[in-house]
Amino acid sequence: MSLAEQQMLEPAEAAYHEQVQADLQRNYAGVLAHGMLGMTGFRLVTAPTFVPAYIFLLSASRMAVGVALSAQFIGMALSSIWGATLIEHRRKVMPVVYSVGWLMRLQILGLALSGYFLEGHAALTAACIFLGLFGFFSGMQNVSFSFMMSKVIPVNRRGQLTGMRNFLGGLIASGVAYLGGKYLVAANTFGNGYATTFLAAFVFTSLGITALNFVREPESLAVRLQSGLLGRLREVPAMLRADEHYRRFFFARALGALGTTAVPFYAIYAGKSVHLSGAMLAYLSLAFLLSQTVSNLAWGPIADRHGYRRVFIISMGLWTASTAALVVAGGVPSILLAFCGLGAGFGGYQVASQNFVLEFGKPHDRPMLIAVSDTASHLMMAGGPLLGGFVAQQFDFGTMFAIAIFVMALSMLAILRVQEPRHALQQNQENE
Repeated sequence: MSLAEQQMLEPAEAAYHEQVQADLQRNYAGVLAHGMLGMTGFRLVTAPTFVPAYIFLLSASRMAVGVALSAQFIGMALSSIWGATLIEHRRKVMPVVYSVGWLMRLQILGLALSGYFLEGHAALTAACIFLGLFGFFSGMQNVSFSFMMSKVIPVNRRGQLTGMRNFLGGLIASGVAYLGGKYLVAANTFGNGYATTFLAAFVFTSLGITALNFVREPESLAVRLQSGLLGRLREVPAMLRADEHYRRFFFARALGALGTTAVPFYAIYAGKSVHLSGAMLAYLSLAFLLSQTVSNLAWGPIADRHGYRRVFIISMGLWTASTAALVVAGGVPSILLAFCGLGAGFGGYQVASQNFVLEFGKPHDRPMLIAVSDTASHLMMAGGPLLGGFVAQQFDFGTMFAIAIFVMALSMLAILRVQEPRHALQQNQENE
């Protein structure tokens, strides 16, 4: 960039940051409400309890559980980079966030309605289709929403916001999940307790997205020229070569995502030791979601003070240890304790992996950096349930959990070689 271009950009950049600060309270509240209500609903669908148990009820097959969960993440992997090409040339991305967000929520409604009106293989097929479409639109939404948040929330406030959003959303989700398992699933409310639970998820997520109407998004200072999907795909290898620390994070996150091999089978494995009734699903969901919720009060401050690299390391260690604890758990107390550790560890990994990527690269390159990282993560999360289902079906749960523990340990080793982006930025500013 020439000196003249820099001089022209500086006033615009100052005005941009002034607008961000002026709208910060409003945007903070809007994103918080969106995340709090949306997370309440989404966790009813993504927690490793209701959907896996529902699919297992329809199919009585461990492999079917893996296929159904894999469909969701295949959809996410297919759409992430395409989602980036839809927004990286736009000065404002909120219209895309809003429209794709509604399309994602409609798939939850479809999942609920298919449970009410279909049975057997038809219900199973419909569930896989709706989970796949939910994943497809979710992949696009993750990229566009993450980029929007990087514009309206300063980096030193994101940890606090994410922690508070996850805490409040998780607190409500924990209570809803408990009530859903104990009263909706156990009582088979409206003829299908699982479908009623998914319908409740649709209502909460719909309320959440309306809160985005309060967000004021500033226009981006610089955008890329609009380009096609294939052209951008050809540029991915060069992007990975350009920044060695982003590349290392890319592999660490992908390995961590492969650790989800065992996630859909947590509740099913617990069912070997305890009767997996609606009430027990409620307790397991409560343990997983409540620990995920409470731990966010720690992850946010750690991230703001030390960066997301440290959150990644601590949470991955906790997730790995808790997976091993579940393998040897033999009764209700030890299983619930393991689920608490799984919820806290897995939740911290999600917080770190989704927010860490926002600190790499320049703003106009960030949508594609987010998308590339998301795509690798979603591909691993698509392959993980398939691998887990195959190993559990052909061998046993012990082998499947051992594979998950191994790849999570590799992820921790990989992230140790990543430099915290904030430290690198401070060093560059000092050198200048």
